[in-house]
Formats: sequence, C-alpha cells, structure tokens
Amino acid sequence: MISLRTNPARRRRLGVVAAAAGLLATLLTAGPAAASPDPGDTSTARTDASTAQQAEAAIRSGEIPGVDEVVHSGNITHLANVPKDALKGLNTDLAFQGKYAYAGNYDGFRIFDISNPKSPRTVSQVLCPGSQNDISVSGDLLFLSTDSSRSDDSCTSTTQPATEKSSWEGMKVFDISDKRNPKYVAAVETACGSHTHTLVPERRNVYVYVSSYSPSEAFPDCRPPHDGISVIKVPRSAPEKAAVVNFPVLFPDGGNPGAPTNPGVSRTTGCHDITVLPSKDLAAGACMGDGLLFSIEDPENPRIIDRVQDNVNFAFWHSATFNQKTDKVVFTDELGGGGAATCNDEVGPDRGANGIYDIVGRGDHRKLVFRSYFKIDRPQADTEVCVAHNGSIIPVKGRDLMVQAWYQGGVSVWDFTDSSRPKEIGYFERGPVTTDAVTTAGPWSAYYYNGYIYSNDIAKGLDVLKIDDRRTDPAKRVRLDELNVQTQPDYFDR
Repeated sequence: MISLRTNPARRRRLGVVAAAAGLLATLLTAGPAAASPDPGDTSTARTDASTAQQAEAAIRSGEIPGVDEVVHSGNITHLANVPKDALKGLNTDLAFQGKYAYAGNYDGFRIFDISNPKSPRTVSQVLCPGSQNDISVSGDLLFLSTDSSRSDDSCTSTTQPATEKSSWEGMKVFDISDKRNPKYVAAVETACGSHTHTLVPERRNVYVYVSSYSPSEAFPDCRPPHDGISVIKVPRSAPEKAAVVNFPVLFPDGGNPGAPTNPGVSRTTGCHDITVLPSKDLAAGACMGDGLLFSIEDPENPRIIDRVQDNVNFAFWHSATFNQKTDKVVFTDELGGGGAATCNDEVGPDRGANGIYDIVGRGDHRKLVFRSYFKIDRPQADTEVCVAHNGSIIPVKGRDLMVQAWYQGGVSVWDFTDSSRPKEIGYFERGPVTTDAVTTAGPWSAYYYNGYIYSNDIAKGLDVLKIDDRRTDPAKRVRLDELNVQTQPDYFDR
C-alpha cells in the first residue's frame, strides 16, 4: 500500500515499554562488542508481546505507517524500487559515476544503469563476501572494504576467526572499465581491516584513507594501540602495486577513554568514517568517541587541526559532512550501533542525532563549535531500528541542505542553513518491517546525485526519489561526472 501523508501532527508518540528501554540501556552502556557496530549476520531480536501490541495499536491509530507501507511528504515522489537479486546480504553504501550507480552489499556489489532514473537497470552483480563492502569509484577503479575476518583475500573466501594469523581483512580493488565484467586486480591487507574508506584522488594516484577499530590482544593483525588510520597509495596505471604508505597517529593521547570515565560513550580505538573536501585540503573524522578536523594538504600525512568530544549526548561518532562553504560540519551519532530503536521518547531528540558544528577561525586556528542537534521527530515503532546514518549535501547556493538515511526512520531532507535551528523539509519512509522483532532495515545511505535521491535500503533494495521544492530545485542544474559522498566535491567551482 502506498499513501501520502503530510499531517504535521504526526510527531513523537508517548510512552515506551520497559523492555525496549532496558534493551536500549544495555546498548548505551556497552561499547562495540565486535569489530563493527553496524549490522552483521544477526539483524533481528525478539521483543515481548506488549511492544508488539503497542506498535500494532500505533498502526491502527495512524500514528505510524503500516507494515511495509510507503509514506512520504508532498514534495517527494517515489519513482522506482529495485529489489535485491543475486546478492542477498545487507545493502550498504552507494557511489556514482556518469550514468551508473554502484551499490555495496555484504555479499559483494551491484552496478546499475541509472540513465533512466524511473527504471534503473542491473548491469552486473559481483559476488565477493566481506562485510560491509563499503564502496567507492575513481576512473576505472572500484574500491571495496572488507571488515570481517576471511580465510584469504579472494572473492571465494570463507569466514575465519580473527585470532588466526592467516586471516585477512582490508581493501580490494577492481577494474571497472568493462561495467559488465568487473575484474578483481588488487588487495591490500590493513590493520583491523577496513570498516569504511575514503578516497583522495589525484591525477596519477588515488590515496585511500582506511578507517577501522576495535583491536584486541587476541588478534595478531589488530592489536592495540590502534590510534590512527591506514593510508594506501594506488597508482592508477598499476593498481596491482597498491600498498600501505603510512599509518598516521591521530590520537597520541589514546583518544576518548569511554566508560567508566565517560559512561555511554564509545572508547576511541580508531575511526569509523572520514569525509574529505579535497578542494579545501580539509577532512573531518568521525572517530568513535571523538570528532576531528584535519588538514590533508599532504595526503600521505594528514595533520590534526581540532578535536572535539560530546560526552553527554554522543555515543558513537559515525560520519561527517561539510557544508559547501566549509564553515560547518554535520557529525552523526550512531547510538546503539545501528541495532536499536532510538527514535522514540525514551531516547529523546538529542541522542542518536546529528550534531551541527560551525568551523570558526582561520588556518591552523580553526575550531569546531557546537551549535545544535537535529533528529527526525516522526514517530517510529519500538521494533524499528532508527538512527542517524549516511547522507549528502543537496547543492544549492546560499543554503545548507542535506538528504540523509535514518534506517527505518526512512529518508529525511533537512535544512541547516541556520546552524542553531535545523528543520526537516521532506521525508520518505516505510512502515515497520515487522511488529514483533527489533529489526535492522531501511535506508543505509541516501544521496543526492544529478537531480535525484538514491537510497540503498538494507532490506528492500534501491529506491529512487525525486524532490520538487523551491528550496531544493536549483540543485537540479548541478551535474557531476562522479560522486563518492565521503570525497565531497566543490559543486560550484569545477
């Protein structure tokens, strides 16, 4: 069923059952239990009957959409959905190049022809298991992250304990000059694997910043301290020669200690994600318990400019996005590790949210200054995993607009032109996948590319949306040849 809902009264519901609150408390006080707090092999957990009854009552009252019901604001049109096909794992990140979209999946990646956004067409699917298969493209090269311990670096590898020295995790590189037949050309093992990665492309080489974390003395290739990132240099003309060229230490003091010093905050043992703005030689790092601003003027040797913490409302610094003027950064908090229902009254509006920071000062004296939080206030069931996740700028001069994925909270379009008063201006979402289990589903990534919004839904596949709104319409005139959202372009100086 598809319906249109624009009722402004549809806001946070009241009351959260004790079982859901107890589950959340456990997630808040515990640090990441594995190498990745993002969803893994297990994506559902049973709840008690009262939680299911409450969700069903909210559906009957119209407070939340029905199971799998599609709803959206009046300025959003749902153009297409392409379900999963050969790759049955969890869908993850997206990258774009010309008329193609590249979609990561825990089992590999899929290439779509999006020349007709109303009818995306599958060009190829590559089976290459290795969570979470974070994906980027540059020229004829495609980059894929592996952050699960594998028996070897092949695409036919099997799972193997990280306690075994022969286990492999890291970066994979493919030649995509033939989109119908991508070829696996290189692999680089990195300390603690590659949870995410970020490209710093140059004419002859592509530098890759590899984010990973959660070391253990029991892991031969991932022992503490793990207080930096791996930098890989990939020659475009000889990608098989890709190699780690540096491991810059970003936290010489060890980073945020987490609990018990800072209860409910993840201890910093590396970075989760980094966003670079090459035209400004800047990067922003979301590093578990810390947020960073640093210079990438020398891409092999990034240099810290400023560092911030939020030990009151942020549990896990997950990702970062610059505005176009480079005077703001949006950091996201992945409260509950992408495995909890956090869009409810029990959690409130300031946790599991975006933190908006202004960049003040100049040069090496620049500082990150907190201004406000933004969190969707559309009600979500206690069975819906919902938290701030991956998004991108919508390029409009004079405005700071962003589209963002919120797992089962759907896709949100919001305005943070006024850093202190952000507001949602459009949305798209589905109702709960189920009412009887806490379920990881919904959009992992939602990005604006050449006039359309593309969302990779963890369970439902690729969605294509169109927004028609006077505030966002100027962005339709901005065209890109390539987009990796964590390598932000300068939209208006190209």
